[in-house]
This record gives sequence, C-alpha cells and structure tokens, in this order.
Amino acid sequence: MLKGIPQILSPELLKVLCEMGHSDRLVISDGNFPAESMGKDAIVIRCDGHGVPEILDAILKVFPLDTYVEKPVNLMEVMPGDDVETPIWDTYKEIIAKHDDRGAEAVGNIERFAFYDEAKTAYAIIATSEKALYANIMLQKGVVVE
Repeated sequence: MLKGIPQILSPELLKVLCEMGHSDRLVISDGNFPAESMGKDAIVIRCDGHGVPEILDAILKVFPLDTYVEKPVNLMEVMPGDDVETPIWDTYKEIIAKHDDRGAEAVGNIERFAFYDEAKTAYAIIATSEKALYANIMLQKGVVVE
C-alpha cells in the first residue's frame, strides 16, 4: 500500500503510467470496446468491475495532460444515425476540470474509425466494464513540472 495513491490504481497500472513518456497516449475503454484486438501492439490492462469515470479520476490524480497540444483528451464521436445520448461525457469534463485548468477546453472528439486507428497506436489500453455507450476516452500524457 502507498499513501496518496488511489487504491483503484493497481501496481500493474501504476507501472504502465510511470513508464509512459511525454505525448504517449492511453485509452480508457468501455465494456464494448475491442480492447484486445485494438491493443495488439499495446499493453492491455483489465479493470473489470470498474467504470470509466472512477478510473479516469484516479489516473488524473497522478497523470499530467499534455500542455503542448490543444486537445490532450479525445472522445469517440457518436456515429451519424445512432440515437445515443452521452451524459457520461459531461461527467468526464467535470473530472477533467478538477485536474486540469483547461477543463472542457482540453476535450476534443474523434470520428469512431479514426479513434480506432489512434487506439491501435496507444501505449496502453485500459479495459473497463463501463456500460455507457460511446464512453471511450483517450488521454495524451504531458510532463510533470514541479
């Protein structure tokens, strides 16, 4: 056990977050995301039983977002024709605002298939049991400035 580290962050996940360098990307995926096939060239970490918001909040306590790009956080856009509401995106923006002064301004959207292409180049993919649709989120790591 460590002090000040959210308990939801497993030793395996902490190691991966620490290994990541500036501009490396991390995907936190919902339960429908094809994490294993998208993550063939990445590290896939299972966080079954957890949702994306709790994982996102814990990660952002230790993970700086990139300040050299306009949108270090990206969401998967809803496909045209899908009648899906995405209230979880508001939750994400609230969490991000707790940890980054840019708040919702740090968040962009990527078309679904472009998101998949980007996910294939991510350093790691965290597979959750999140049930919300279009709940995938990609983070780009920044530098720690102390």
